[in-house]
Amino acid sequence: MTTLPRPSTELSADDARRLALRAQGFIGAPDRRSGVRGLLRHLGAVQLDTISVLARSHELIPYARLGAVSRKTIESAYWTPGPKAAPPAKPHAFEYWSHAACILPIEEWPHFAFRRRAYRNRPHWNHQLPDGTYDQVIKQLQAEGPLTATELGGAKRTSEWWDWSGAKVAVERALMHGEVVCVARRGWKRVYDLAERAIPDTLLHDELDDTECLRRLVRLAGQSLGVGTRADIADYHRLKGEQVDAVIADSGLVPVTVEGWGKPAWADPAALETPPRGRHRTTLLSPFDSLIWERARTERIFGFTHRLEAYVPKPKRVYGYFAMPVLAGGRLVGRVDPARDGRTLVAKQVTLDGPKAVPAIAQALAEAASWVDCTDVRVERVDAPELREPLARELTRILA
Repeated sequence: MTTLPRPSTELSADDARRLALRAQGFIGAPDRRSGVRGLLRHLGAVQLDTISVLARSHELIPYARLGAVSRKTIESAYWTPGPKAAPPAKPHAFEYWSHAACILPIEEWPHFAFRRRAYRNRPHWNHQLPDGTYDQVIKQLQAEGPLTATELGGAKRTSEWWDWSGAKVAVERALMHGEVVCVARRGWKRVYDLAERAIPDTLLHDELDDTECLRRLVRLAGQSLGVGTRADIADYHRLKGEQVDAVIADSGLVPVTVEGWGKPAWADPAALETPPRGRHRTTLLSPFDSLIWERARTERIFGFTHRLEAYVPKPKRVYGYFAMPVLAGGRLVGRVDPARDGRTLVAKQVTLDGPKAVPAIAQALAEAASWVDCTDVRVERVDAPELREPLARELTRILA
């Protein structure tokens, strides 16, 4: 590991928390001029997930920061070229493997060359690929334009989720290798196109070596986090610790010490120049929000244990299937496990961090209900029963 300079800046735990909140877009007035596309560039990656309760996670991310942006507007901002785009129009984003399956700004295509090379050089995964299928998929995309796996010949051989067809295996392999790009989601199915058609000519290359790619992604992670440890920075785009070690000295991030962290940390120097100021967002967070991606970081910054329980057997769940943390005043003040019943938002289970959290959780529920066109909110269970009635009263007041 490269020898690093000694930290010249000491941050309090609150300083670090506020830097993280501002870097993630939760402090200050949102930049509505740049909208969802600007937010995507600011965050560097927006995670996708199949679960849809109030909305899908990639829709919840802009909502949490920008407020009630329509879901149609969000989808269009990710995938639809602008009206002034010269033909052939190119997308503003692409989907690839970053923190997980993520929507990424189109300008970051060259910086994932290291990962495309790694996929090309790795042994083939367990899915078998019949002879000639890969070439056939490429030829079909060349001839017919953007297609889903179903349109390429079927996504599955049987009803089992893991039993992919040859066409699905081939097109996913082509996606990982970079010959094919996911340019949209249609009914939650990936829409594939040839990279040569979808990626702007100036970006369509793998010329950057691994070091340059990693340096860029480490810098972007640091900017998107505000301040983070080695593990925080590595986790943002799922890099290896040694990959971070190799480039962090030249990444532009600066070493700092943070009260109570007990580990070396790095910060975005631009973030250190101006103290974070402005209005705090009050909102429900997707469990897949990049503010809370890394559990150890979430506990370190917010003193909050975050765990998605959707894949935990129901009897073993503590907070609920899709428990959404509630952010208010720069703190995580509780959780809500939501559902919908017609035009009623149902809070199946609510956990509050004491009586002071009641107004914030009521506000977050009411605003989320309005965003998804619900006219009422029903609370079913509150972990602290004595807070159920105060929460109901506050909701009634807000919704009146």
